Amino acid sequence: MNISIVMIVKNGAKTIKKSLDSLKEFSDVVVYDNGSDDDTISIVKEYKNVNLIEGEFKGFGPTKNKAATYAKNEWILILDSDEVIDKKLLETLKKDDFDKNYVYLLNFKAYYKNYQVKYCGWNNQKIKRFYNKSVTCYNDNLVHEDIITKNMKVKELKGNIDHYSYSSISDFIVKIDRYSTLYANENISKKSSPLKAVSSSMFAFFKTYIIRRGFLDGFVGLIIAYSRASVVFYKYIKLYERNLDEK
Repeated sequence: MNISIVMIVKNGAKTIKKSLDSLKEFSDVVVYDNGSDDDTISIVKEYKNVNLIEGEFKGFGPTKNKAATYAKNEWILILDSDEVIDKKLLETLKKDDFDKNYVYLLNFKAYYKNYQVKYCGWNNQKIKRFYNKSVTCYNDNLVHEDIITKNMKVKELKGNIDHYSYSSISDFIVKIDRYSTLYANENISKKSSPLKAVSSSMFAFFKTYIIRRGFLDGFVGLIIAYSRASVVFYKYIKLYERNLDEK
């Protein structure tokens, strides 16, 4: 397959082995590590098809673009260290009949531990992840990055990515802090207030738990809804604080 897998990671020891095991048929897997202090690097070194690069994290968009420069092939599939390619997607990728004027969507199935999340807006998300780097790349967003599709077409591929995004409640807390900080750093000077932080947070919980029927996922749905509300609260309150500091 003339496809390179590109993965940025920091402290992904809990999940990266499962991810790399699903990629054994790819000859070029780039793992771009941003300062892991767990067993991530030692695990990665066990795989002969992996090119381990150690570099700095400069936000998700810029870092994914940097990592892609180390890929041997023009076709790039971006994965996270907690994502696993299923057999159907692997067979689709083996066909190798892709048009470089397209950016391809992948279907994601989300898991908390080994429980598949079926509601909360997490199930069957379509995300752009497969592209030809000779014609496009990621934008420069530090968070909520996306592949640039101007003057291009978008198409979904058959198959799925199994996303094992959280293995404990502590994982939610870590990501809440990380993503809210990136948001505040990227949006300095935009208006925010404590009232906006509180009201937006309350709506985020209602949308996830009620509108998107997170309550049907039981205990897991409650965790997801509350974490979503928390990240919204902290991203706006951190932005408010940053703006005060700038003054």
